[in-house]
Amino acid sequence: MLKRMYVKVYGIVQGVGFRRYVQIHAARLGIKGYAKNLPDGSVEIVAEGYEEALQKLLEYIKRGPPLSRVEKIEYRFYEYKGEFNNFDTY
Repeated sequence: MLKRMYVKVYGIVQGVGFRRYVQIHAARLGIKGYAKNLPDGSVEIVAEGYEEALQKLLEYIKRGPPLSRVEKIEYRFYEYKGEFNNFDTY
């Protein structure tokens, strides 16, 4: 089933390739959406795709790239909206 997932990631997640890491894994999983740095030092991710693929992406997010340190993750699933054509970073 298609779903939408909102994730906020805290820790050392800016300036370490985190958004690009998420973008690469999202593309491999056929997920569309975005990853964005927020002023508070966290990263916001909005992703749409099949629920199984979103769960896999969440596992990658929890691990993060080598230079990152994920300290806390908040996430929720929502109804699919279909508003994205690809996975972008901001």
